[in-house]
Amino acid sequence: MFKLKERNTTIRTEFLAGITTFLTLAYIIVVNPMILKDAGVPFEQGFTATIIATVVGTLCMAFFANYPIIIGPSMGLNAYFAYSVISSHNISYAVGFSAVFITGIIFLILSLTSFRAKLINAIPSNLKHAIAAGIGLFITFIGLRLSGIVADHPTNLVTLGDFSSPKVALTLIGIVITITLMTLNVQGALFIGMIITGIIAFFTGRLSFDKGFLSVPHLPEGVLVYNPIQSVADVIHYGLYSVVFSFLLVMLFDTTGALLGIVRQAGLLKNGKLDRAGSAFFSDSIGTAVGAMFGTSPTAATVESSAGVGTGGKTGLTGVTVVILFLIAAFFGPLVSAVSAVPAITAPSLIIVGSFMIKSISEIDWNDFDEAFPAFLVIVSMPLTSSIANGIALGFISYPIMKFAKGKIREVHPLVYVFAVLFLYQLIFLAQ
Repeated sequence: MFKLKERNTTIRTEFLAGITTFLTLAYIIVVNPMILKDAGVPFEQGFTATIIATVVGTLCMAFFANYPIIIGPSMGLNAYFAYSVISSHNISYAVGFSAVFITGIIFLILSLTSFRAKLINAIPSNLKHAIAAGIGLFITFIGLRLSGIVADHPTNLVTLGDFSSPKVALTLIGIVITITLMTLNVQGALFIGMIITGIIAFFTGRLSFDKGFLSVPHLPEGVLVYNPIQSVADVIHYGLYSVVFSFLLVMLFDTTGALLGIVRQAGLLKNGKLDRAGSAFFSDSIGTAVGAMFGTSPTAATVESSAGVGTGGKTGLTGVTVVILFLIAAFFGPLVSAVSAVPAITAPSLIIVGSFMIKSISEIDWNDFDEAFPAFLVIVSMPLTSSIANGIALGFISYPIMKFAKGKIREVHPLVYVFAVLFLYQLIFLAQ
C-alpha cells in the first residue's frame, strides 16, 4: 500500500520518522488550543478539534497521496483567526468557523481543478514571500505580548515589559533553553523546550495540575459547523469575504511551499514536478473543513514534516505513525490544558516559529522598488494592524498601481487586478 520497497525504506525507518515528526510538531497540541481559547473557544473544544483535524488531514495525505507529510493547524492562521477575525468583525467563534468551513470547501473544489495552479502562478512571488515573512512577525509579536516581554504603552502603543516579573523571567529562560537545543540540532527542540520550561514552572509554583493528567477527549460544544448553506449565509451577512480569501491564499502558499520543499527533500519529485498534487491539496482541504466543523482554524502541510523526512521517512506510513501518537495524546487533555495556561511555556514556541518564517524575506527582490515596496507593506502591516488580511490587501492594491506607474501593465496577471479591486472595495466599504 505504501510502496516501501519502491521508495527504498522500511517499516522501522518510517516508524522512527513518525516519532521524530511527532516530537517536532507536538507543540501545536498545546499552542493551537491556547490561541483559540483567546477567541472564546473552550480549551477542550480546541484541543480535541486540533487532534481531529490533524488525524483526518494526515490520514488522507497518507492514503491518497502517500507522502510523509503531516496536515495540521497552520501557525499564523490560528493567530489571525483569534486576534483579528473574531475581534475586528465582532463575531462569535462559531461564525468565524463558518468562514473556515467555506474556505475548506472552496479549497476542495480548487484541488479538483486546474484553477488551483493558475491562482498560484498569478500571485507575484515577492508577495508570496512577503506574506510568509509578515505572518512570522505577526505570531512573534503575539508571543512577545502574551509573555509580557512587550507591554502596552499609552503613547508609543508598545514598550518593553517588566523583566523583573516571574512571567517574563520564565519566558526568557524558556527561550534560552529552546534556542540552545535548536543550536545543538536536537530533534523536537520546541517540544522539549516546553517540557523543561514546564518543569521549572512546576517547581517554582507557576504550574499546577488541579484537574489531573488524563481524561477521555470530548467536545463540550459538539459540532459547531455542518451546514454549508448556513455557513455561506454567515459569510455574506458578516462580510467575511476578505477573511475567506486571506485564508485561501495563505493555505495555498503554505501547502504548496511545504509540499514542494519536503517532497524534494525526500527525493520524490518526478521530473521536477509534484506527483499527486491534487490528492495532497485534497487532504489539506478535508483537514480544514473537518477541523472547522469541530472548532479549529485552517490546516496546512506542516514544515515540521521535514524532520521526519530528514530521518528517512518517505511514505504515508510516517503520517500514520504520527496519527497514532496524536490519538494517544488526545487522552492527556488536562495536562495540556494546565501547560497552556502558563504563557511563559508556550510563548517561546511562537517567538521562535516566527523566526523560521521571517527567512522568506531573503527571497524578496529588494533591488526593484516596484517589487520591494508592496512586499514591505505586507510585512509591516500584518503585525502593526494585527491582521493578515490587511497585509495581503495593501500588498495586492499597491503592486498593480506601481507596475502601472512603471509601464509594466502586462507583467501583472489579470487576476491580480481583480484582487486589487476587491480588496480596495473591502477596505473602503466593508471594513469593520
